[in-house]
Amino acid sequence: MATTLFALHLGASEFTTGVLMALFALLPMFLSVASGRLIDRVGPHRPILISLGALAVAVAIPFFFPYLAALYVSSTLLGVSFLFTHIGMNSVFGAYGTPEQRAMNFSWLALGFSASATLGPLVAGFAIDWVGHARAFLLLAAFPAVAFALLALQKRPLPRPERGARGASGVLDLLNMPSLRATFIVSGLLAMGWDIFSFLVPLYGARLGLTAASIGVIMATFSVATFVVRLAMPLFARRVRHWVLIAAALALSGAGYMLFPFVSSVALMMAISFVLGLGLGCAQPVIMAVLYDASPPGRQGEAVGVRTLMLNASHTVIPLASGAISAAVGMGPAFWAIAMLLFAGAWYARGRMQVPDR
Repeated sequence: MATTLFALHLGASEFTTGVLMALFALLPMFLSVASGRLIDRVGPHRPILISLGALAVAVAIPFFFPYLAALYVSSTLLGVSFLFTHIGMNSVFGAYGTPEQRAMNFSWLALGFSASATLGPLVAGFAIDWVGHARAFLLLAAFPAVAFALLALQKRPLPRPERGARGASGVLDLLNMPSLRATFIVSGLLAMGWDIFSFLVPLYGARLGLTAASIGVIMATFSVATFVVRLAMPLFARRVRHWVLIAAALALSGAGYMLFPFVSSVALMMAISFVLGLGLGCAQPVIMAVLYDASPPGRQGEAVGVRTLMLNASHTVIPLASGAISAAVGMGPAFWAIAMLLFAGAWYARGRMQVPDR
């Protein structure tokens, strides 16, 4: 959000802003599988530590160099750094506890991401309004810096998956596994839903003339919903089949996007954002549990890397495509296109409901 609003403040077009958003995922798209294999081999502690330090540096760059060119560098470094943090933390939480606890454990990890996604837009929005765009980046850099310090002081090794025989070394054998393939497909669709929200909602709000703080509140409402639904996920995960939850999440998210272009008030945008947060937020922990259970022993990080590759492909393509579409024909078609894809994903997920979760 801060990058989008700073780019617009510096005079960037919507398409240029889409290019900046795509840079968050361009290199990670090519490095995801290799980073997953690295974490499988060396463990998650050191890659996470290094990536947190790099995140702090990347976020601070626009403060020291408040130019559009610096945002290109910052976005690229942020994307690569977060890649290792994301895969490493999924490896840690997947390795902790029993398979029956896995969905609940991933819900706790997702709660952490929801909390940060709630605080981030609020801090960024109010900081931009109060101290300006460049200084807001310096404030945001403090968060990964604190995380780096906390992990550096941690002496006990982080949990890691058990090592197993690799067997086939290519990615295609993972894609040929029906359970993994289905998980990758719905993960990609849900990633598109997240990306559309993260990219188009700030643009939509700016086009309506909303303040940065108002846009931040709307974005935070989405994150509050993800936090609420993930707090309840341990209860749902025990009582509702995984693929039932995934299908419902896709359908609810599609309905939210169908309605978004018809509203212009902050209150209604907050309401729809909350609905979208409920739908998109509840599926991710379940998907990670299904993915981890279906992965061959010793290749969980690689499987997360394949999923991350698909997510980063979405992160790269969606901002470019939606930026071009919104510039050409308006915001409505971009919102409605992702709604149709999410409805199609819900229909596809229905076909997996009769397949055992494990």
